[in-house]
Amino acid sequence: MARETKKAKKAKKAKSVLAAVIVIGDEILSGRTQDANLAAIAEFLADRGIEIAEARIVRDRQEEIVQAVNDLRARYAYLFTTGGIGPTHDDITAASVAAAFGLPFKRHAEAARLMAEHHARIGRELNETRLRMADMPEGAEIIANEVSGAPGFRVENVFVLAGVPLICRAQLESAAPLLKGGARLHSLTLHAKSLAESEIAPELGAVQESFPEVRIGSYPYFRADGIGVRIVLRAHDSDDLGRAADCVRDLVAALGREAREEA
Repeated sequence: MARETKKAKKAKKAKSVLAAVIVIGDEILSGRTQDANLAAIAEFLADRGIEIAEARIVRDRQEEIVQAVNDLRARYAYLFTTGGIGPTHDDITAASVAAAFGLPFKRHAEAARLMAEHHARIGRELNETRLRMADMPEGAEIIANEVSGAPGFRVENVFVLAGVPLICRAQLESAAPLLKGGARLHSLTLHAKSLAESEIAPELGAVQESFPEVRIGSYPYFRADGIGVRIVLRAHDSDDLGRAADCVRDLVAALGREAREEA
């Protein structure tokens, strides 16, 4: 058997772990609330070599949440849900995840204990309504929440997080030790002012063909001070990224413009 080349070994190693996100809530789909968690989750995971490959926004309907959870958890290494684990009647995510796994839905003793300790510290009554946030699928592993005390939880590869951005972020930090990432995806952004996207489209396509391991995207912008293009390059190999970026700079320079790197 031929010895595996260094390049082949490198290609095998340079892979991100793929994940998906489900944003849950009627208020997101109605436009009344703007989601801030998808971007935060994607950035948090990218630093750990985990790449968001798919995201969905789902209504507060158990059958739709169950379907989305079962579809995405089977296709990706990790699935993160955000929203719908509060104390009100429409917070049905936890029960829906239990249904997706076919698990009993019950009070989690450790989650209830942590909530009781938190409420005692802040001098707030822990009533039955708030204790609903300690109800989880049987066997779930809790994800600590230092902000409000009510934990998220994990079942297998599914991480169930709050919808409030500050709490979601705190739960992500707590979940970090449970995540195993792959190769980090490096990113570089070039700005070319006074350049129309159509002017560089063919040449940019040629650069992409020359560097198949580098993802290249172009994003035009229209501002009061003029037009331009943001060219975003992403790759696992920083050398490949640098060479592709140099090619982009050269093609922009050939058109009499300058591509400056975003700080």
